[in-house]
Amino acid sequence: MSLIGSLVAFVVGLLVGGLAIFIAASVVTDTQDYGHAVFTALVGAIVWGLSEFFLSWVPLVGEFIPLLAWIWIIRRRYDASWTHAAIIGFIAWGAAILVLAVLPVAGVTDAVGVPFTRSIAAA
Repeated sequence: MSLIGSLVAFVVGLLVGGLAIFIAASVVTDTQDYGHAVFTALVGAIVWGLSEFFLSWVPLVGEFIPLLAWIWIIRRRYDASWTHAAIIGFIAWGAAILVLAVLPVAGVTDAVGVPFTRSIAAA
């Protein structure tokens, strides 16, 4: 894939991830700010990637720490409890999977900022 194609896939994936977080946050917190959700997806993707890169080697908890870090970002960005942040994360994941069910036709197979969507959407 070319650099332009990769950039387009990243931006579309980020918008899908932001849409998923927007939908979830709308349900849980009544927040109606798509830009806030897209930025949350971007920050969440960065934190997820960094924590996975540096901590995935830790036995038993190395795969769990990035998920906690992503939920922590949602918690901080939406000033929500851990429970509400986890619910937002779960709803965002489900929403991203539903949106990604239609987008492989356009070459989009991942929602940036929503973990676990690449392997499931490709299945």
